[in-house]
Amino acid sequence: MANGRGGSKRKRYQPDRDGTQFAILPFVVLDCENFINLSHPAKALLLEFARQYGAGYNGRLLCSMRHLAPRGFKSADVVTRAKRELISGGFIHETVMGHRPNKASWYGVTWYPLDKLNGYDEGAEKSFVRSAYMKSDALKITPLIPSKGIESKTIAPCKGIEKPLSIPPNGAVTALNVTFPIPSNGNLLDNHLTSNQVKESRG
Repeated sequence: MANGRGGSKRKRYQPDRDGTQFAILPFVVLDCENFINLSHPAKALLLEFARQYGAGYNGRLLCSMRHLAPRGFKSADVVTRAKRELISGGFIHETVMGHRPNKASWYGVTWYPLDKLNGYDEGAEKSFVRSAYMKSDALKITPLIPSKGIESKTIAPCKGIEKPLSIPPNGAVTALNVTFPIPSNGNLLDNHLTSNQVKESRG
């Protein structure tokens, strides 16, 4: 008589759910302190990384607005802040630093090992920390070096470079000292005062 451990094949358990594919987020990730302290946008973005994961592609996950906009993300600033939270919290690791015009950044989740893929930036594999989300202190992120090197940035005021003031071709106009004309007989007010003084002295 079979006891269920041998002699007959055990029936494979078929879960009663919709669909055959699913995103895996282990409880150890969902229950850690770093996850609990994440903002809601960061938690939503982490679901998108879990949704993208596939065997052999950890390290090539995307976070661009071109990819996320159809998924309901509307603000690039919100995505940027959420991404920084996930990196500093140890949930994702940047493997390629994107650059304009059309090079997207790549990422890998840290609850899986990083896959061996071509195209990683220098230092990406070496700086990857498995299960980094378990660390209670903030991670010290080693900046990546893009494959094309670091581009030099031009420093300019936030409002741009102001145009120089226009100057007439003959040079700046010199201000003239304006004096009021005095009649040949002298100032009328001075003459009036003088005549009054003479009358007073005679009186």
